[in-house]
Amino acid sequence: MESPGSVPARPAYAGVWRFTAPALEVSVPQARHAVRDLIRRQGVPVHDETLQGLLLIVSELVTNAVRHAALLSPEVAVEVAIGPEWIRVAVEDNHPYRPKALETDYAQTGGRGLLLVKEITREAGGTCDVEHTVTGGKIIWAALPYATADARGPAPL
Repeated sequence: MESPGSVPARPAYAGVWRFTAPALEVSVPQARHAVRDLIRRQGVPVHDETLQGLLLIVSELVTNAVRHAALLSPEVAVEVAIGPEWIRVAVEDNHPYRPKALETDYAQTGGRGLLLVKEITREAGGTCDVEHTVTGGKIIWAALPYATADARGPAPL
């Protein structure tokens, strides 16, 4: 039992993990499986719907780095930060271009990955953003709470 005014204990599953992968198509499923295995190994109490959304986000972000940044970034870095109530995934590359989510264009067969990431994040009640690195590259991240939007009620618009 905690005494009044004490800092709550950090859950055993919390922490930050980072790994790199070559900027190749084969790295997309490898990154997704590595994140899934890490979350399972750590025993993170995440709802399956949230986990599936998070893994789709990882796939989309790594795919974007492989397709659009490989020329300037032969490796991509994936970071997973797990807190007491949220999971944050980030993908870093060395390309300076800051991508923007495209509008829905049903005639296009691709190009909506960031739009999908934004929508999954919004529906889960999370947040996402793009930041520049000190070396001139970028980090694209998304943070999701463990509970699904349905468990907490509708997300604000």
